Amino acid sequence: MRFENVYIPYGAYWSTPFCKWQGCLSHLHSVRFAAEVATTALQRSNIPPDVLDALFLGMTVPQQSSFYGAPWAAGLLGAPDITGPTISQACATSGKVIAAAAAEIELGHHATVLTVLCDRTSNSPHIYYPCPMSPGGIGKHEDWVWDNFSHDPFAQISMLQTAENVARSAGIDRAAQDEVALLRYSQYKDALADDSAFLRRFMILPLDVKDASGRKVIHTAVGDEGVFPSTAEGLAKLKPATEGGTVTFGHQTYPADGNAGLIITNKEKATELTRDTTVTIRVVSVGHGRADKGFMAMANVPATKQALQRAGIANKDVKAINTHNPFAVNDVYFAREMGIDVADMNRFGSSLVWGHPQAPTGARLVIELIEELARAGGGYGLFTGCAAGDTALALVVKVD
Repeated sequence: MRFENVYIPYGAYWSTPFCKWQGCLSHLHSVRFAAEVATTALQRSNIPPDVLDALFLGMTVPQQSSFYGAPWAAGLLGAPDITGPTISQACATSGKVIAAAAAEIELGHHATVLTVLCDRTSNSPHIYYPCPMSPGGIGKHEDWVWDNFSHDPFAQISMLQTAENVARSAGIDRAAQDEVALLRYSQYKDALADDSAFLRRFMILPLDVKDASGRKVIHTAVGDEGVFPSTAEGLAKLKPATEGGTVTFGHQTYPADGNAGLIITNKEKATELTRDTTVTIRVVSVGHGRADKGFMAMANVPATKQALQRAGIANKDVKAINTHNPFAVNDVYFAREMGIDVADMNRFGSSLVWGHPQAPTGARLVIELIEELARAGGGYGLFTGCAAGDTALALVVKVD
């Protein structure tokens, strides 16, 4: 879909630091925590909750009472009169939530939508499914995060194996994956320069982490936690994660916890809510793609081509690209197929480095894309990311 009147007010977005699973955020209820952060972020931007007329919530890991979803989140952050959907589309959740909100704005159904993306991969639910017709009525069980990382019920393989399939099919060797892993870590260090000046443009820093009761501060996060330095020597010592493969643990992301949010609105409201009237951000188009069964990383290419075609632009018109790259092989394949340099992507790092809380991952990448373009004087930006089920989503934004 192409959009003509969908905007993001400059500065009306945020992200927490992303913290490795079983870390400092692992005890927090993801919906309650996201509502608390959103309240703080809106106050900092002088945006009262009563300007919102809908809330779209994206999450992929159930939490207690998350059945009540977006209406509950709206009530928690002081907007009890609005409602909206709760959307889950694996790692493409952020993109789908932004696209769904954009469609509502474009159609005139809403004027100002708050999108909230949250997940806690830590301490995920252990689910029991009754099976009364089985011998003894014994049911089946599932560890929500771990079992779904490990097994695609359609492709019948793990997500790791999809990366190996693409590497083998496209002739992507270990050396190419090492090169991308080193490059992305080097780019992330640029985001940390000058006391994390780039991250401070949008990230809630420092972030006080409270106990489960919400009363006592037990930790203060001053940046992403869990990032592991990549070196050529360190990567060379790692064995492939599967026998005979090329993908090591240095070539893949890791589960994390955190949340993010953006306001999606029309041009008039964006002018009212912006932090800087000299910067205009428009959501231009969205594209979707699906690859052959078991080749997840390949889906970014058709999704991107569709988004670019709908935007009416070509590769050469895109000034910045951010990708959700659960595996280094994603970026190698994408760059080769699209005819671009891997160094021209993810200029301030990516989820390969700072982790993957699932739903909010793409939102942070879109926010970083906006800030990169704002620093560089504007232009078209592309976000794309693959997702479980060998799918992908792509968004084109334009910053003036």
